[in-house]
Amino acid sequence: MSAARGVRGATTVEKNDREAILIATTEMLSLLVELNDLRVEDIASAWFTVTDDLNAEFPAFAARELGWTEVPLMCGREIPVPGAVPMCVRVLITWNTDKPQSKVRHAFLHGARVLRPGWAVDLSGETAAEP
Repeated sequence: MSAARGVRGATTVEKNDREAILIATTEMLSLLVELNDLRVEDIASAWFTVTDDLNAEFPAFAARELGWTEVPLMCGREIPVPGAVPMCVRVLITWNTDKPQSKVRHAFLHGARVLRPGWAVDLSGETAAEP
């Protein structure tokens, strides 16, 4: 029987620019799909947040471009905590799967790697240990 599982991801963006936000978000979502063998029909919803310094595009648009047209998507602002990682896009995907939560792979990329070092992914080839 399937259960709802949370899949987390975060990345940073080079500049507050529509293309930069879409490229970074697409990279993050594509990696989460690859790491977990996500099928769009099993995704219940996705919640994106951005830091206050990003407003050139909704990151959810990248998911739509990847074909997530039937998935409910929402965007919001991250809490502006002093000292937080700037230029950051985060996502929480609710996924219907038979996998236990302990086997779900998360992906924290680029400058967002410091947020969850155990879930950090080094795109130069080395990834964090599998759960």
